[in-house]
Amino acid sequence: MSAAPVSTEAADVDRALEAPANENRSTTPKSDVFRTQIMRGWADRDESLPSARASTPTAAAHREAISSRHRGARLVVPAGSLKQRSNDTDYRFRAHSAFSQLTGWGSDAEPGAVLVLDPVDDGHEATVYFRERAGRDSDEFYANSEIGEFWIGPRPSLAQTAADLDIEARDLSEFSELGLVTDARTLVLREADAALTERIDDARRTLSLPNAEFDALLSDDALLAQDLSELRLVKDSYEVVQMRDAVAATAAGFDDIVASLGKAAAHARGERIVEGVFQARARLEGNDVGYDTIAASGSHACILHWTKNSGAVRAGELILVDAGVELDSLFTADITRTIPVSGRFTDAQKLVYEIVLEAADAAFAIVRPGITFRTIHDTAMEVIAQRTRELGMPVGLGDPDPAEQLYRRYMVHGTSHHLGIDVHDCAKARRELYLDGVLEAGMVFTIEPGLYLQPDDLTVPEHLRGIGVRIEDDILVTADGAENLSSGIPRTVADVESWFARLNAS
Repeated sequence: MSAAPVSTEAADVDRALEAPANENRSTTPKSDVFRTQIMRGWADRDESLPSARASTPTAAAHREAISSRHRGARLVVPAGSLKQRSNDTDYRFRAHSAFSQLTGWGSDAEPGAVLVLDPVDDGHEATVYFRERAGRDSDEFYANSEIGEFWIGPRPSLAQTAADLDIEARDLSEFSELGLVTDARTLVLREADAALTERIDDARRTLSLPNAEFDALLSDDALLAQDLSELRLVKDSYEVVQMRDAVAATAAGFDDIVASLGKAAAHARGERIVEGVFQARARLEGNDVGYDTIAASGSHACILHWTKNSGAVRAGELILVDAGVELDSLFTADITRTIPVSGRFTDAQKLVYEIVLEAADAAFAIVRPGITFRTIHDTAMEVIAQRTRELGMPVGLGDPDPAEQLYRRYMVHGTSHHLGIDVHDCAKARRELYLDGVLEAGMVFTIEPGLYLQPDDLTVPEHLRGIGVRIEDDILVTADGAENLSSGIPRTVADVESWFARLNAS
């Protein structure tokens, strides 16, 4: 019997799916003469091997730690793939944080790379797979706009990457999902690369596992993600240096912001001026911003995640800026300052600001090894509760039931989150190790109380409505207390006003 004919419509769909996104407008020559000519006449490549980068001991320690938690299992941690922005335009690639955690490969990581930890008698052997650079005798070299070196620049060889990361490197063509799952229990970091995760699940299904065993693998996948998060709760010396450097770069960005406020105030979308000057600093001194910058002027500061940054920056108002530089190592700072656009606080602004500063200082004062993480929040909120009560806001008569927390109307977010290679680092850690966890030296987190007095909130005294203030610092737990890594960025009313005057003296 002959095969059933394929409909023209279906064939057209198949061809459309296979064709590159720019195929219909490509002008790349396809003649054999051109191919022969473009593949000749090139100088030898630089094949020298780099020294291992500074992150490799830390990455190796993380691999050993995750290995000890998953003996006998094969672990697959993808970097992730390029993500489409529009048509054939992708977002700038950033590897999944856990991939960088285990390899030390930061902003220069290759899209589609995969780390595999293969079980051996005494632990695991690490191999990183990625698409080897194309030889100049291939069409890919000049015709592939996604990975061709004519389009995106030089790419590392397998040998160079192996030396750089101190990990065995192989071409991605040697990676086989089906081969991975047949001779060992294989776990995958599911969120890093959805397409690869689906292929691994399909390979698992070929084993015809009972439903309970298949579900157990999915549970173990989740456990892998949890363990990787928890391993980042305490930073080593290399990671602490990265945090210091990220804060220093962010401090420079805040100087740029303060110096730009006059220009911002002259533009109808002045918040974009503020966002832009910080973005420039982040790209100069790091990889990018660690998250979307919040540049919230006036009552926009009462919107917790105002990232539209489309408003005016007006004289006499405050501007709340929440921003952080992400380094090439992918470690990021997370700082917030609230700054008077004209250089001086009004009496009402000063009143709200100093309540928030008091809450931040009270929280910082208790930080030391041995206390629980949630105590930081509780301490800051005691100040917020007391001061809002004194302002006459309806937070309860006398001593309100703590469960009611009526004062949270004016600060609904938490006071602290862990910080590191993710802006909200360790997010998959168990509650008992995070919110209810005990502080240890080497932990890094934010302290960021705020007050957000909405412009239409009739429970707020009229002269305070529309004022939003947050003060956020990055805190390192030390052996006997804590260090405010961002204390060099002005915080007090007097220091903020002097900061503005110094940077706008001309």
